[in-house]
Amino acid sequence: MPQTLEAQHRVPDALAGSRLDQAAAELFADHSRERLKGWIKGGALTVDGRLAKPKEKLAGGEWLLLVAELEDDARFEPEAIPLSVVFEDDAVLVVDKPAGLVVHPAAGNPDGTLLNALLHHCPALGSVPRAGIVHRLDKDTTGLMVVAKTLAAQTALVEQLQARSVSREYDAVVTGVMTAGGSVDAPIGRHPRDRKRQAVHVTGKPAVTHYRVVERFRGHTHVRCRLETGRTHQIRVHMAHQRFPLVGDPVYGGRLKLPAGADESLKVLLREFPRQALHARKLAFDHPVSGRRMTLRTPLPDDLLLLIDALHDDAETMT
Repeated sequence: MPQTLEAQHRVPDALAGSRLDQAAAELFADHSRERLKGWIKGGALTVDGRLAKPKEKLAGGEWLLLVAELEDDARFEPEAIPLSVVFEDDAVLVVDKPAGLVVHPAAGNPDGTLLNALLHHCPALGSVPRAGIVHRLDKDTTGLMVVAKTLAAQTALVEQLQARSVSREYDAVVTGVMTAGGSVDAPIGRHPRDRKRQAVHVTGKPAVTHYRVVERFRGHTHVRCRLETGRTHQIRVHMAHQRFPLVGDPVYGGRLKLPAGADESLKVLLREFPRQALHARKLAFDHPVSGRRMTLRTPLPDDLLLLIDALHDDAETMT
């Protein structure tokens, strides 16, 4: 059943001279600017009972009335897909996503996604846009994702992501031996010739990745990456741009390189590693209700542990 939202606020003198959409964002802070703008244009948010435009200037003292219906998103079906829940309360849900699970339905993946699993786990998410999803992981990237269970929590988390106050840290195994950590500050956008890929490009959006070395092997490196921005495929693109592509990356991995003299089992493991070797290990954010800083971690999945152990054994054997 759709939920009906009803709320009203009087425009304070402090907001006199503000545009309607700006004042609404201040007064109805549980909702995003885009959603409020849509309600203004659709007549759900009125000024003293009349329709108005988002850019209309306010004098102060007007009554802003919001009466809007939130329809359940019936486009997507709940599905009983197992979820690994790391944390949950009334406002947020943190899951440890496995490899192979697409986050959101799209062409080629109409169902069987994390969104379908979330709707089954918590049916109330049907009334939250995108079932509360505020950021994504690639299909074959594992690790932590935070999901908002209410509109207010979603708005707060999106604002934190935009303000770069959400901390996201990843483990990766790359091809090549890094001498030291560093940062990549290089804009990312769609590849000019291949629309399915991203690339470092002058017309792209700002993107910053910080990385440090965890352990070096003979031909590979275990690195820890921290995102300052959250562009599509950011770590994969930035590491490949540095000429240290992720092991197993089918898009940006480049030519397979094997350590000289490696035993057959390691060669097979590297040739057949089924996905990009990337795991979202740590997530930190301010709880949207309590304001308390939440820091959550999840251990490496078995396939990455196996890969790192094999590279470690190879390095010890050859020394």
